[in-house]
Amino acid sequence: MDTITLWQLAALAAASMLVGFSKTAVSGANTISLAVFAAVLPARESTGVLLPILIAGDIIAVLVYRRHAHWPTLLRLFPAVAVGVVAGTVFMVWADDDAVRTSIGAILLFMAGVTIWRRRARPEPAAEQDDEDGPTRGGRLKARSYGVLGGFTTMVANAGGPVMSLYLLSAGFRKLGFLGTSAWFFLIVNTSKVPFSVGLGLIDARSLLLDAALVLFVIPGAYLGRACVGRINQKLFDRIVIGATVLGGLQLLLR
Repeated sequence: MDTITLWQLAALAAASMLVGFSKTAVSGANTISLAVFAAVLPARESTGVLLPILIAGDIIAVLVYRRHAHWPTLLRLFPAVAVGVVAGTVFMVWADDDAVRTSIGAILLFMAGVTIWRRRARPEPAAEQDDEDGPTRGGRLKARSYGVLGGFTTMVANAGGPVMSLYLLSAGFRKLGFLGTSAWFFLIVNTSKVPFSVGLGLIDARSLLLDAALVLFVIPGAYLGRACVGRINQKLFDRIVIGATVLGGLQLLLR
């Protein structure tokens, strides 16, 4: 990891605040953070630096939204996610920075397109019912497909957030169920990725030193997200998630 300038450090600090905001308000916005980290740092190394920051955000999100998780959905996803994480680990053994960026960017844009098509093909959910909690549509095949993709993308570039956001939106989750289920999902998955990342050399003493300087910025971002989430209506919430996913995918592909 080369020497980081003051401006680069400021960009990473802002992206860390956005991690906190995304964990407590708009999960798909996390793609902007991973794009910033991948722009400032080498793509492979950026995943190791970002992971502990994401875990810090996950802990805060679980503390805030732990009562709103939908555990049947989580249990349905975890086996497929494990397959995806293993596949992502194998990919990272040989992938260079260009392969990482191109693969993840293409997956994000594809999943955004699929979700937009699905939402146009069925009626919008009723706006602003109270935000509890279960999916209106599921399907084992869809859960497995999104689970494998989510596991793969989260291992390769910490980009599982958009994939899982799209799954939860397509399954009909409202805001609090969405955020509570996401919080527990990513705390468990991101923590389980740590041994793989250490084994791949993505997390080391230097990356943890940078994390120590950045992790405090997660807290004000999370506080801002918690303050804003109640003011975001359901349609806007869904559109921000999809828009952030497209933006993140384009950033990775065009860099």
